Amino acid sequence: MNIKSLFSSGGERARDDGPHHQIVISSRVRLARNLRGHPFPGWAKKNDRLQVLELIKPQVEALPEMDDALSAYLQELTALEKQLLVERHLISREHAAKGAGSAVVVDKQQMLSIMINEEDHLRMQVLRPGLQLRNAFKVLDKVDSALETKLDYAFHPQLGYLTACPTNVGTGMRASAMVHLPGLVLSEQINQVIQAINKIGLAVRGLYGEGTEAMGNLFQISNQITLGEPEEEIISQLNKVIEKIIENEENARQILLQQKPGTLLDNIGRGFGILSHAYAMTSKEALNLLSFLKLGVDLGFFPPERQTEIDELFVITQPAHLQGGASQQKLDPEERDALRAAIFREKLKVFPNPNTSKAVIPRPTTEEPHHE
Repeated sequence: MNIKSLFSSGGERARDDGPHHQIVISSRVRLARNLRGHPFPGWAKKNDRLQVLELIKPQVEALPEMDDALSAYLQELTALEKQLLVERHLISREHAAKGAGSAVVVDKQQMLSIMINEEDHLRMQVLRPGLQLRNAFKVLDKVDSALETKLDYAFHPQLGYLTACPTNVGTGMRASAMVHLPGLVLSEQINQVIQAINKIGLAVRGLYGEGTEAMGNLFQISNQITLGEPEEEIISQLNKVIEKIIENEENARQILLQQKPGTLLDNIGRGFGILSHAYAMTSKEALNLLSFLKLGVDLGFFPPERQTEIDELFVITQPAHLQGGASQQKLDPEERDALRAAIFREKLKVFPNPNTSKAVIPRPTTEEPHHE
């Protein structure tokens, strides 16, 4: 597989439904590993990084899971191609900034991604649609075990796996779920939920991880503790928290339907109207409006078969995807905004108007004027 096939594959991963897919967009498990006797990438000289790269990359490419995979050196990718991988959540923003001495290998399903010489020598991750943390860990654990038979990992009997950042020492694992929470946002409960999550040692981040904004009512919830707890226990705790968040979001949606149907329909209707008729659309505005279209499908205001198109629009209207599909050499921000809006107008032509019978909107009572 080559990088161009990623552009043409639209959003195959977005077409897969997983458990609780209406609220949990995806599950991700990531492992950080380093080689014994080699400096961490941030401290390593170029020759050290190249040496580690040539030790790791052939072993990764030889994995059965990496048959017909994309395998690329970072210095051979353009800035646009790197950004495409970031938008697909296949590499981190930090890895996209790397050059010589770093690489990435991605399986053809775009579910398994392995970064070489990011912050650690190895950053392996598995993505699954819906709430599938245990499944993602099972797949990644198998890959990790296979590589450990070929590579000499840096491991301490008391501390566990050694990593560049002390917060990753131990299991080296980060597990996370990307959740869509418009109900909690609209009902103004989201800050309370985030505070409760932080209190139990979990982190809440934005769409692209640490330091990014939670656009489109999308939040990334992950573990922070990696030392002193086994992987299965970390996964189990996070799973329970996500299940509770799902319950809270479902309750918030039902309360909005029953008590504030006008507010709900206004947001869904405005989202549909603006996306259907706008001639310029920023990436942030698009994500926020698409969030309400997705909510409309989840609540039955639009036919369920429209969900795939909405999920795909989340992917193909991001900046690098727009540029990749454009015939021009370089789109400026205004041209991207115009192209994004044109895609929405075209795609939403086939959408019916929201089915307002799904919500009973109380009508204001008017009294007859009293005549003396």
